[in-house]
Amino acid sequence: MAKENQNIEWKESWRDEYLKWICGFANAQGGKLYIGMNDKGSVTGLLDAQKLLEEIPNKVKDILGIIVNVNLHSKSGKEFLEIEVESYPYPISYKGQYHYRTGSTKQELKGAALDKFLLQKQGKRWDSVPVPQVKERDLSASAFTYFRGQAARSKRLSNDVLTDSNANLLDKLHLLDGKALKRAAVLLFHPAPEKYITGAFIKIGYFKSDADLAFQDTLHGNLFEQVEKAMDLLLTKYLKAGIRYEGLNRVEDYPYPEAALREALLNAVAHKDYSQGHPIQISVYDEKIIFWNEGELPEKWTANKLKVKHPSRPFNPDIASTFFGAGLIEAWGRGTLKIIAECKQAGLPLPVFSAEGSDVNVTLKARKSKTVEKTVEKTVEKTVEKTALILQHLEQYPTATISQLQQVTGLTRRGVEYNLEKLKAAGNIKRIGADRGGRWQVLNKLL
Repeated sequence: MAKENQNIEWKESWRDEYLKWICGFANAQGGKLYIGMNDKGSVTGLLDAQKLLEEIPNKVKDILGIIVNVNLHSKSGKEFLEIEVESYPYPISYKGQYHYRTGSTKQELKGAALDKFLLQKQGKRWDSVPVPQVKERDLSASAFTYFRGQAARSKRLSNDVLTDSNANLLDKLHLLDGKALKRAAVLLFHPAPEKYITGAFIKIGYFKSDADLAFQDTLHGNLFEQVEKAMDLLLTKYLKAGIRYEGLNRVEDYPYPEAALREALLNAVAHKDYSQGHPIQISVYDEKIIFWNEGELPEKWTANKLKVKHPSRPFNPDIASTFFGAGLIEAWGRGTLKIIAECKQAGLPLPVFSAEGSDVNVTLKARKSKTVEKTVEKTVEKTVEKTALILQHLEQYPTATISQLQQVTGLTRRGVEYNLEKLKAAGNIKRIGADRGGRWQVLNKLL
């Protein structure tokens, strides 16, 4: 007799509560429940086998609404029952409860897990559910501009599609359910998706050790903005860079290939289970960086085996398809391979992909640079200096543009915008008037 697993359960006697186990099998992959056997798989026998042979099928039909095969067997003169349960394409409930067999245990599905299960039984994904209260007019114009620019560069979408109206573009990206926007559309194009989807943001923290968080940032906005802000912060604030010179040109070598960082970040965003309500977390250490999200790894991926033959569909196919159309990610199943290839080419250890329950981690280990490294503390000091320059310049030139601030500080456009948002949130500055023709007012020069 096989051991207990996701398809086999043993019970010494019958109790009506075991209808929950039958419910769990029906909602999962199906299985067999043996009555009259102990937890070692040895037959203990049933005195009322004939009676149960008639009662169990009727109880299953009346309470669960399904049909099971109940077979009577005998071994060494002891009778036991075998209850065969098929996997059902629609959800089965036990008195309003939904049970599910996973591994050798039964779980009652509740909350987000129940929502996900019911959607899957309907052939739907979480990101394809409509959000009727959000309209196209509520979406961010800058997000559409960003998408069109990226898609034009990637040449994965035709010019006819990209020059069409926003409504038609959403339809061609399969982000509409009838006339209603899908959750994926809200995440991708709404300026504040957290208003409708809890935990739809990214946290980045620098750790001196597992228990010692030195500093952190939270990144909000649509998914396109979050990705760009996260990459900019990683490269300008969080990562040490080795410095070398090619002739008179100064070159900064980061401990990880930028392409590998971006792929790991995009994978976390596209494969995240947004129904759980927890943000993506990026943990930066001196020697490694960990990207964490709730979701699933593609099939065949484990922490130790880095080969995949049949990648599964993304956790959020509508989000992944839009990212693909914008040229932000590779074809399904290729992103992880690109991370590995980039790390190999850079002479880094292979990345580690791991999943425990719904926790998915991608860990990159740092390059050991022989060049002089900037410390994180110096990077932070440099950031403070840049912020002070912005304040000083705005006090002297209130109508300064972002381009002018870029020239003064040497920051990227994203870096300047990030610092301006920080200064506004801290009450150091405020904007008076429109983006064009307005001016900045310095309220507090102290950082």
